[in-house]
Amino acid sequence: QVQLVESGGGSVQAGGSLSLSCTASGGDFGRCEGGWYRQAPGKERQLVSSISRDGTTSYVDSVKARFTISRDNAKNTLHLQMNSLKTEDTAVYYCSARACLFRPWATYWGQGAQVTVSS
Repeated sequence: QVQLVESGGGSVQAGGSLSLSCTASGGDFGRCEGGWYRQAPGKERQLVSSISRDGTTSYVDSVKARFTISRDNAKNTLHLQMNSLKTEDTAVYYCSARACLFRPWATYWGQGAQVTVSS
């Protein structure tokens, strides 16, 4: 069973930057695909960015060139650097681990971290 603990986030004015980190325990995160999702009030959870086991990244169009996902398999961590933040980026952000080689059918979630961007 993989446990994910998020840190970071917070409040910032539009145009500012925040970062999120996610530390995994109970399993080798390097054997999983990583992802960051977000859920704004009244909206469904949305995939923001993902990173494969070999480091291939993808982003939703609305965050391209502003957000950067990365992973440090040696430290079992996943990161999301968020620059040029907009008010519409306000949401609870969740890290995820999925398609793990040791349990491919499971998806694991962090507890969520609030990101609030004010105008």
